[in-house]
Amino acid sequence: QVLLVESGGGLVQAGGSLRLACAASGRTFSRYTVGWFRQAPGLEREFVAGVSWSGSITNYADSVKGRFTISRDNAKNTVYLQMNSLKTEDTAVYYCAARESWFISTTTADYAYWGPGTQVTVSS
Repeated sequence: QVLLVESGGGLVQAGGSLRLACAASGRTFSRYTVGWFRQAPGLEREFVAGVSWSGSITNYADSVKGRFTISRDNAKNTVYLQMNSLKTEDTAVYYCAARESWFISTTTADYAYWGPGTQVTVSS
């Protein structure tokens, strides 16, 4: 089992940057693919980015490509989401999620473990 906790959210102006972190418990964290998802009020939770076990493979939603970067440090049991050039439409609660698979799924139902989320608010 993996326990996840997100941090790094906050209020930022459009064009600014934030770095989110997802800290995981468990000695086998390196066996888990990790994804970042977000949910804005009134909308469904959507895939943002994912990273493979080793960190060598990544996947991004079209809406964040070129602006967001996902990475992981398995020695620290942490996955990061660097968010640059933030837009007001990036405002949402951001969640990290983990699945014990090599495949980076973009579907929420494929992830067994979720953190409680961290709020990101981008002002104009």
